[in-house]
Amino acid sequence: MSEILRKQFLRHVAQTSPGPQLIEVARAEGVFFYTPEGKPYYDLVSGVSVNNVGHGNRAVVEAVQRQTADYMHIMVYGEMVERPQVEFARLLATTLPEPLDTVYFLNSGAEAVEGALKLAKRYTHRTEMISMRRAYHGSTHGAMSMMGEPEGEEWKNAFRPLLPDTKAINFNSFDDLEQITSRTACVLCEPVQGEAGVRVPQDGYLQALRKRCDEVGALLIFDEIQVGMGRTGEMFAMQKYGVTPDIVCLAKALGGGMPLGAFVSSQNIMSTLTHDPVLGHITTFGGHPVCCAAGLAAMKFLQEEKVVEDVERKGAMFVELLKDHPAVKEIRRSGLLMAVELGESSKLYRLMDFFIEDGILSDWFLYCDTAFRISPPLIITDDEIRNCAELIKKCLDRL
Repeated sequence: MSEILRKQFLRHVAQTSPGPQLIEVARAEGVFFYTPEGKPYYDLVSGVSVNNVGHGNRAVVEAVQRQTADYMHIMVYGEMVERPQVEFARLLATTLPEPLDTVYFLNSGAEAVEGALKLAKRYTHRTEMISMRRAYHGSTHGAMSMMGEPEGEEWKNAFRPLLPDTKAINFNSFDDLEQITSRTACVLCEPVQGEAGVRVPQDGYLQALRKRCDEVGALLIFDEIQVGMGRTGEMFAMQKYGVTPDIVCLAKALGGGMPLGAFVSSQNIMSTLTHDPVLGHITTFGGHPVCCAAGLAAMKFLQEEKVVEDVERKGAMFVELLKDHPAVKEIRRSGLLMAVELGESSKLYRLMDFFIEDGILSDWFLYCDTAFRISPPLIITDDEIRNCAELIKKCLDRL
């Protein structure tokens, strides 16, 4: 049996095993969501790192209510000045390192990737685009074309032909950087690989990647869709690892729980979308004022409450509480994004059922079904971490 077929079989077994598989959500608050019967669940997925400021965050809820009462969709192409867009773009531009000062709002992470790829081709007048193996960037046509091989083949094959002139190299391979050449328009890279099971960059790797792109004139695109907005212990992962890309893609937590994405670059690069052709990239709902109001409130909350400054300590606390359990083989982590490695997918799928029974929502990773995810809202308290870790260990004891 091939590895792909084996994993499909194991998923089927997990999905058809006894025990509850579906949970109805009645409400959510902080790090918990609740069933109609009132049973609480620790949310260790956060909508895949969306709910960084916690469920039902009052600052976000009130911002949405105010903006909804004022106006919702008008026109987002630039003919109108809409304050939520302007204020949020200004805050992002002043928080991101220079020269990332021009924000293009969209609806999702996949759309941000699509816009970034178009921008790179338009600016460089090149066609080759390089991604990393075991990378996930979205399910739209262009983003799927950049899904890292060979693991992405399971998803990609049914939709071929995809974009031409794409290839994947190995994350953390210094030797593979030589494959970036004067033909390359861009390299798309997660500074921390999320769906590969939380793979952090080796010392010097992102710096070497930046240098190689500069040498050949290729644009470096960071996908911070999952790791941005405080998840790694800095507002943006690029700040944690000390490398600034030419373009960064943002989404997930960017909207504070509302659908919002963006790609951000310098004014010099971004201006190439304004001519030949005019309106080189357009959107109907991208930068929706209600979504921007929510995102602005969420980012201000992270900054004003100094939430991000405590993320690294909280992540280390989780590790300390779980690392000595005999079922745990390894914990890979950047901030409050963790992969707890069990070493066997069959154990992982059984554990998911135990979690559901005992009040925990977790998940595995697209390209790593031997580790479970810990990615709670960043506002999780020390007591909640301790209590959650105890529940996790009780479930691990049952394996």
